[in-house]
Amino acid sequence: MTDFTSYASFGQLRSQARQLESQTESLFLTYSSFSQNLPPTPTEEENRVVKDLEEKLAKREEILNTLSRILDSEQVSSATKLHHLQRHKEILVEHQKEFTRLKGVVEYERQHANLLSSVRNDIDTFRSSSSSAPVDPRREADYMLNERTRIDRSNSMVDNILSQAYATREEFGRQRQVLMNIQRRVTSTASRIPGLNTLIAKINTRKKRDSLIIATLVSVCILFLFFLR
Repeated sequence: MTDFTSYASFGQLRSQARQLESQTESLFLTYSSFSQNLPPTPTEEENRVVKDLEEKLAKREEILNTLSRILDSEQVSSATKLHHLQRHKEILVEHQKEFTRLKGVVEYERQHANLLSSVRNDIDTFRSSSSSAPVDPRREADYMLNERTRIDRSNSMVDNILSQAYATREEFGRQRQVLMNIQRRVTSTASRIPGLNTLIAKINTRKKRDSLIIATLVSVCILFLFFLR
C-alpha cells in the first residue's frame, strides 16, 4: 500500500514538473521577444513575465526537492524514478542558465538603445549650447559613440564574468549534491546486504596485494636487466 501511494505521489509531482517545464519554455519565447524595440524602462508585461519565470523556476525546485525526499524515504529506490528525477534537475539547471542569459540579452539591448538615445540628446544639447565654430557632426557623434561603447563593453565584460562565476558555483553545488546522494544510497544499500562490506574489503585487499606483487616483479626485472648490462 505504501509503495502504491509513493508511486502515485511521485507520478503526480512529475506531471506538475513537466507542465511547469513546458510553461517555462513558452515564457522564454515571450521574454526573448522583448529584446526588440525595447522601451527605456521595463513595461508591466515584461515585469509580469519575469515574475512568472522566477515563480515557476522556484516552484520546480520545490517540487524536485519533494521528489528527492520521497525517494530518500523509500527502502529501495527505483532506478527509473532516480533517472527521471535526475533529468528534471538537469532541465531545471539548463532553464535557470537560459533565464540568466535572456535577462542579460534584454538588459544589454536596453542599455544599447538608451546609449544611442543619450548620445543623440548630448549632441543636440552640445549644438544648441555651443557658440564656437561649427563642428563636423559625424566626427562628433563617432567620438561620443566610441567613448560610450568602451564603457558599455567594460560593464558587459564584468556582467559576463559574474554570470559565469554564479553559473559555475551553481553547477558545482549541484554536482556535489548528486555525489552526496549517490554516496548515501551506496552506503544505505551496503548496510542492507549482509556481507557486502566484507566482500568490498576483501576485493580492496586483493587489489593491494596484486599491486604489490606486480611492483615487486617489475623491480626484480629492472635489477636483473641492470646486472646483465
